[in-house]
Amino acid sequence: MEQSAQQFDVVISGGGLSGSLMALSLSELVKSDGSKLAIAIIEANPKSDNQGQHAPLFDDRVLALSHGSARYLEKLSVWQHLQQDACAIADIDISDRGHFAKARLSAAEYHVNALGYVIDMALIGRGLLKVLANKTNVHWFNPDKIEDINWQEQHVDVALQSGTCLQGKLLLACDGVKSPCRERANIEVSFDDYQQVALIANVATQKPHLHKAYERFSNQGPIAMLPLPQSKAQAVGQGRCSLVWTMTPDEAERIQALSDDDFKRELESAFGLWLGQILHVGKRDVYPLVLLQAKQQTYHRMALVGNSSHTIHPIAGQGFNLGLRDVADMASLIAEQLNADMLNSDDVGSFALLQKYQQLRSKDQQEVIWLTDSLVRLFANDLPPLVVGRNIGLQMLGALSPFKNALVKKTMGY
Repeated sequence: MEQSAQQFDVVISGGGLSGSLMALSLSELVKSDGSKLAIAIIEANPKSDNQGQHAPLFDDRVLALSHGSARYLEKLSVWQHLQQDACAIADIDISDRGHFAKARLSAAEYHVNALGYVIDMALIGRGLLKVLANKTNVHWFNPDKIEDINWQEQHVDVALQSGTCLQGKLLLACDGVKSPCRERANIEVSFDDYQQVALIANVATQKPHLHKAYERFSNQGPIAMLPLPQSKAQAVGQGRCSLVWTMTPDEAERIQALSDDDFKRELESAFGLWLGQILHVGKRDVYPLVLLQAKQQTYHRMALVGNSSHTIHPIAGQGFNLGLRDVADMASLIAEQLNADMLNSDDVGSFALLQKYQQLRSKDQQEVIWLTDSLVRLFANDLPPLVVGRNIGLQMLGALSPFKNALVKKTMGY
């Protein structure tokens, strides 16, 4: 393989959001000889026919971007392509159905314009592709898949199903929850099936959302309403939101079978009339919810990034933001290595660098996983002591407290 392999500094498995962001974050970094890093992206999906560009899998879900994530996208010159289509979250109202306690997180309290933003995943994908199209040192191999990986002392050999062979100093697994790279390296994972699904749809509401997001907890699971930009077809004064409704698979099957009118009534009963009547509901999709965490972040000349390393419950809207911090920290460590006055500074897959990545990411990931998993289990249980405890917790969130400040800081991505 070595004689015929195409040479790269970094080989990225997966061209979705994590992989594209990883490539863009590394694309301007310079080696000791003055040249930019040579980057390969392997993606199973084909080129887009309508744009003539490479089209990773960007589905029709929306993402809640933290304040920190938006600033990082701005640094990458992507945010300017997205800003006009993003909806700012000025406030987050949190309540527990059937109980008195509630809390509000407000951007104004923390002297920022927004706690975060809501935007279509596909728009982020298109914005990324637009910027990546001008990066001549980023090379796409798609549609293609990894056939074999051979780890050598100084490099990694990657054989593709097309017969193409790549060689890189570092392999970054940005290939999702069922990561082929992680499986080939025999990296074990801890896995917990929540026995829940997320029902997702866009809805039109009688009242405007006023840039407020809602998180309403119920016995079955949380109901989130995320503000979206108003559609041109909507009447003035109406609202448009992305619904994320967590429930059991059996309940989802029942609700999916409802007519739109019956679905709207069911949603109004579960969520309440905080936004008035539900006027219209779009396409409904269902996604299974699991907790997955790799037991190690790295392997010889390889690191896990994003969902290949961790997949979490959407209860706090932190999945994408946590993965983006993986991307940012890896890019920062590689930049630091390239700028170091040391022998072999161009070896971006060194053991020392990967060890730093493992140490750097572990604390943040553990904190977010603990937060989301604890919220799922706390609010899904109606035992009286837990009900009292979570209502006290919501009351604490209603006042400026160290607990509230820590939660807002993590929610904002810092």
